[in-house]
Amino acid sequence: MASVVQKENLRSQQLAKIKAIRGMYDILPEQTPLWQYFEAQVKSIFDQYGYAEIRMPMVERTELFCRSIGEATDVVEKEMYTFADRNDESMTLRPEGTASCVRAAEEHGLTYNQVQRLWYHGPMFRYERPQKGRQRQFHQFGAEVYGLDGPDVDAELIIMTARLWQKLGIADAVTLQLNTLGSSAARAAYRQDLVAFLEQHMDALDADSQRRVATNPLRVLDSKDPNTQALLDGAPDFYSYLDDDSRQHFARLRSLLDGAGIAYEINPRLVRGLDYYCKTVFEWVTDKLGAQGTVCGGGRYDGMIEQLGGKPTPGVGWAMGVERLILLLQELDLVPAELSQRVDVYMVHMGDAAAAASMMLAEQLRDRLPGIRVLWHCGGGSFKNQMKKADKSGASVALIIGDDELQQGRAQIKPLRGQTEAMTVDAAAVVEQLSKLI
Repeated sequence: MASVVQKENLRSQQLAKIKAIRGMYDILPEQTPLWQYFEAQVKSIFDQYGYAEIRMPMVERTELFCRSIGEATDVVEKEMYTFADRNDESMTLRPEGTASCVRAAEEHGLTYNQVQRLWYHGPMFRYERPQKGRQRQFHQFGAEVYGLDGPDVDAELIIMTARLWQKLGIADAVTLQLNTLGSSAARAAYRQDLVAFLEQHMDALDADSQRRVATNPLRVLDSKDPNTQALLDGAPDFYSYLDDDSRQHFARLRSLLDGAGIAYEINPRLVRGLDYYCKTVFEWVTDKLGAQGTVCGGGRYDGMIEQLGGKPTPGVGWAMGVERLILLLQELDLVPAELSQRVDVYMVHMGDAAAAASMMLAEQLRDRLPGIRVLWHCGGGSFKNQMKKADKSGASVALIIGDDELQQGRAQIKPLRGQTEAMTVDAAAVVEQLSKLI
């Protein structure tokens, strides 16, 4: 009896519906127009600034992220999707794009005695608790520049994002936070004194900060715990440790942003979450999405290429989270209304001969009016049923051909929105009439 029950349970498991992995979501047809719109706006900005696209694989050797991001970071310690392949080599689904882009640029000689302005787009993977604006598979756009060490390119990258916010209509909903992390020597000196301070107040720190004191103490500075933040008011002042070059770099960056009319806030506790940053760091934040407030962030990482085995080469870049920015567009009601319309003309036909003629006419419309979207009815059905589907499609116009219209060499154009009356026109005049209506 037990074996029968076991077989039934096994069969039930086999027949159970397979769902998406927790924290990884499908982007459905009613959502993709907004994604395509957003992606087109970002790509147009990159084109304006002369950045070239690069595409990297989603899987890299685990060593790449351990060496570049830092083994003591949350990303490497807790969040990466890592597995052994069939050769028992450790592989990781990329948790961010900068390390992959640096690896690709160095491997293919793109950083050798030349300047590169690159952008990329695609999914990233981190094992985090799924919540609004934070997913285990998420999408980013990133921009990276190699071969320039001055603050002018830092400013360009920030100004480029500001232009995108204007283009999307969200400029008033985001705020730029800015900081400098100085040189590696300055950070090492500050780190030593910061650790000494924190060790005197361990009991007052939150659990994550207590752990970070020994592994990544600078991350304590951007703790979200209010008690830890209050304690840090008495911590050593990082700016007093800055080297002259970093001070001048930061002052020049601020001057360039001031000249461009870019407003910003200095946040001395902004350190970002990855070990590779130096000098400039920045984030664009919003208070419209609850706790998930950062929509774009980046900074300098002048030592990464050398750290990965290349010739010393300066680098700077940013990444933006697509999901969070799309949420922001929806929250602010900035989704263009036309994105909900997927069809302009719905082709209705009655009779076999009319159906064939209607199909050919649909192809002619696509040839002569390439900007319009034509949906040819499939599956038969009554005239009434086809018209219901035409209306449900969201099309502006139904183009109707029956046997009578076919014999007369004519077609009926029926507007589906507004008060315009239906009209019957010669087949040769359909394109001209539709171009006026759509």
